[in-house]
Amino acid sequence: MTKTDTIGWNIENSYARLPEAFYAETLPESSPSPELVVLNYPLAEQLGLDANMLEGKEGIELFAGNRTPKGAKPISQAYAGHQFGHFTMLGDGRAVLLGEQITPDGKRVDIQLKGSGRTPFSRGGDGRAGLGPMLREFIISEAMHALRIPTTRSLAVVVTGEPVYREDTLEGAILTRVAASHLRVGTFQYAAARQVVPDLQILADYAIERHYPEVTGDPNPYESLLQKVIERQASLIAKWQLVGFIHGVMNTDNMTISGETIDYGPCAFMETYDPATVFSSIDRDARYAYGNQPGIAEWNLARFAETLLPLLHDEQEQAIAIAEQELSKFAKLYHTHWMAGMRAKLGIFNEEQEDVRLVKDLLQLMKNSGADYTNTFRALTLDQWEGLPMCKASGFDEWLDRWVKRLSRQPQSDEEAKQLMQQTNPAVIPRNHRVEEALKAAVDGDFSVMEKLLEVLADPFAYSKEQAEYTEPSTSTTPYQTFCGT
Repeated sequence: MTKTDTIGWNIENSYARLPEAFYAETLPESSPSPELVVLNYPLAEQLGLDANMLEGKEGIELFAGNRTPKGAKPISQAYAGHQFGHFTMLGDGRAVLLGEQITPDGKRVDIQLKGSGRTPFSRGGDGRAGLGPMLREFIISEAMHALRIPTTRSLAVVVTGEPVYREDTLEGAILTRVAASHLRVGTFQYAAARQVVPDLQILADYAIERHYPEVTGDPNPYESLLQKVIERQASLIAKWQLVGFIHGVMNTDNMTISGETIDYGPCAFMETYDPATVFSSIDRDARYAYGNQPGIAEWNLARFAETLLPLLHDEQEQAIAIAEQELSKFAKLYHTHWMAGMRAKLGIFNEEQEDVRLVKDLLQLMKNSGADYTNTFRALTLDQWEGLPMCKASGFDEWLDRWVKRLSRQPQSDEEAKQLMQQTNPAVIPRNHRVEEALKAAVDGDFSVMEKLLEVLADPFAYSKEQAEYTEPSTSTTPYQTFCGT
């Protein structure tokens, strides 16, 4: 396999210095005739890479797994996870970590190929991916980034020149994913299941060094690690809820230690407000419904805490007490982040006790009237609620009067309140029918629809005329359903 260093790669392999049980050396499978279909130019620049070179043969060969950057040590990572509540040993079944790029500003980020072929963890799978699902991850992850939600990023998608066989024959593709790291709750579950405490401690020390170096000197750095991960996840899930994002498969192997959103399989954005909303075809019991996401995050974090017990204290009872104490903080942390976001969505700068009721009453009005979640807040931002079906609902006038009076009690002006709302309430989200429209066109060879969608989603708070047509919800009466796309 040829190596290249002319693009700007500055690769290190700190994860590959962990005990060998945590990974398997894995070369990507070659692609016979790869072609670049989308490249993230701003991200390439942030990574210190030459976009012009990435567009050329050398870059395409790298995205396809036919070359590796100088210094790379390709591996597939081992991890475990609770999938819909059931524990199993897992690992990267179709992904290869090339290494960690050290960016011009000194950050360390993983560079991973997704869909690059079989690995020792493929469990009978072919390790490949179809074009549609890889483009879907590109669109949604970049939209999440624009929405200021911590997320993995998408650098490029190439088609491989080989078909992928699922229920239908798909065009094969590989996504190049960028992440703060791919350390997961499931990585710690894997370490704990092996019952080799020194290896677990090495992993925990690595996670601290990589993501939370500020706690290194704490009296109990592993308690601090648990505390930091809980804080990050409380903030992340609140951000999901505030924009109506539904992950769809919140297994413990899909929860990162860094606090980034990862894996965009059956995810989607809620349109009509309903906490029971589920899009994933495999979530038959609605375990990962929109309204359940905070509780599932707390459950996942409890599994993370369990893995750390041997490190939290030598006495198990004391370790459990420490873990329970930290876990008990999640609900309040989440609610604090969520309410802060909701206040901002309503133009509220300070705190009053009645704010919780004001928010909950609005959400109940939205649910009762079948209101579009995003467009309701957009309309309130623009003072255009007269056109909302909700404005005819019983109780709306009374709620509106309370909101107006609430705004009048803060020192900020109405103009400042509207500015806060516009900075907080996206005018556009990746509406499901628009994403499907773009993917269908792209699979048929027309990437212009996706390019336009990406352009619109790049600044969701612009409230521009160009975005207006992308604010309309779907007119389909068929319930929207998503699939894992593996």
